[in-house]
Amino acid sequence: MNHDAYADSYIREILGGVKSIAMVGASPVNVRPSYFAFKYLAQRGYDMIPVNPGHVGKSLLGKPFVASLRDIGHRVDMVDIFRNSSHIMPVVDEALELTPPPKIIWMQLGARDDAAAAKAEAAGLKVVMNRCPKIEYGRLSSEISWMGVNSRTLSSKRAPMPTQGMRLSLNRTSLGGGETTASDRAAKNKNDLA
Repeated sequence: MNHDAYADSYIREILGGVKSIAMVGASPVNVRPSYFAFKYLAQRGYDMIPVNPGHVGKSLLGKPFVASLRDIGHRVDMVDIFRNSSHIMPVVDEALELTPPPKIIWMQLGARDDAAAAKAEAAGLKVVMNRCPKIEYGRLSSEISWMGVNSRTLSSKRAPMPTQGMRLSLNRTSLGGGETTASDRAAKNKNDLA
């Protein structure tokens, strides 16, 4: 597989097929990229499991942290690795020891290990490197265009925000409605000025 470019159909099939995601390197700190990705994916209906030995005893959005993939206790469909490239091989080795193993190994933006990818693919797993599932989901479901990003359309009108239960193009229902505190505050401030 060419890991420099992925077909949209490959990414869409992965994101549309997985139900549970173990995020290795998840952080409860709400300004960390892993926190945003975890929250976003959880709001899109994925069963998210935070994996970080430094935060055992804490929880992330109501989900308790586990120290390792072995501590999850049930099958996960995808392992999302939020670690530096030098820490990927041990995570892939641990994932391959699970019974049954996950279907997908996903390495976050900036993370790439071709040897780990080859090992996972040899075991029958699909691999994505140097991509963020949050960004790919938003791009493929057109949620990114709701905020005027990459919409290829210039308009002075603000696009409508998604509503609770809105059917997304990845065939998932939005649980959180796509709203954020910042967008709510911006809309309120805009209405207050009018």
